[in-house]
Amino acid sequence: PPVSHFSSVDLLTVRPVHISAPRLTESGLSMVDWHLVKEMKPPRTQQEWEAEFQKYQQFPEFKILNHDMTLPEFKFIWYMEYSHRMWGRVVGLAYILPAAYFWHRGWLSRPLKGCVLALCGLVCFQGLLGWYMVKSGLEEKPDSYDIPRVSQYRLAAHLGSALVLYSASLWTGLSLLLPQHKLPETKQLLRLKQYAHGTTALIFLTALSGAFVAGLDAGLVYNSFPKMGERWIPDDLLAFSPVLRNIFENPTTVQFDHRILGIASVTAVTALYLFSRKIPLPRRTRMAVTSLLAVACMQVGLGISTLLLYVPTPLAATHQSGSLALLSMALWLMSELRRVPK
Repeated sequence: PPVSHFSSVDLLTVRPVHISAPRLTESGLSMVDWHLVKEMKPPRTQQEWEAEFQKYQQFPEFKILNHDMTLPEFKFIWYMEYSHRMWGRVVGLAYILPAAYFWHRGWLSRPLKGCVLALCGLVCFQGLLGWYMVKSGLEEKPDSYDIPRVSQYRLAAHLGSALVLYSASLWTGLSLLLPQHKLPETKQLLRLKQYAHGTTALIFLTALSGAFVAGLDAGLVYNSFPKMGERWIPDDLLAFSPVLRNIFENPTTVQFDHRILGIASVTAVTALYLFSRKIPLPRRTRMAVTSLLAVACMQVGLGISTLLLYVPTPLAATHQSGSLALLSMALWLMSELRRVPK
């Protein structure tokens, strides 16, 4: 575009760029029904593919955005969504089958049994939540001029559930695998632990806010940095009424909030690193702090580059992966500091 940004209204006419594998390829709404077992077998004959394509043609995404789509093009987005769903099933089996085996062999302690049940329950919940999210993009909205997309609220819930599942899995693994540190209890260590908890919560919130950026295509609103267009605070920041709607439904406000959270996160990580330099820490814990700072700087660079280059798919996917890497480093540091005896 010849200008540095779009307004919130102009954004409604822009073809969506989605953050996550199905959203980046605009394939998330290509499979219009959900069956746990039946859909594991993809269409094979020409007749089966045409029947699947005809089902897709009954929904808003085809009618409004893809009315000129050919069958080969449909096959591509269908297989992208199919791969996403099958990968989800593989993840589910990777949790449930080993858990059942270990349980049967008596290798799980009582606390670990509760943890395993919770993780397996989260896996199942994540699948159901994913279909609940997709359904929101299949609904007819005759009074809306917006492009067909899933609800940003349901997208955030789906992403949040995935982040909780991943965080709980990583935390459990680190707790079981890493040997315990023997460190003396000091006020500085306790304060460092508190800072690490707060920083991790901020990183989690920043990652979650990315779901609203993706859901509203807010990455296409103001493609400049550090200012938003010609201003530090854009004119349409509070364009919606009531004011609270702007936080979750105004693309400008959503991008502004994500910027602020990202800057706050990297600032908190930097402060945490500098504070940790004053405290004698084990080598592995020091590595965790340094890695957290390095990944935070990388993630900020990826985010700014994604914005300035108008959200190219490979860069956007890398930025999304970077958020998970950053959260992983924060959880690693928390696990290291959890070894400090009370």
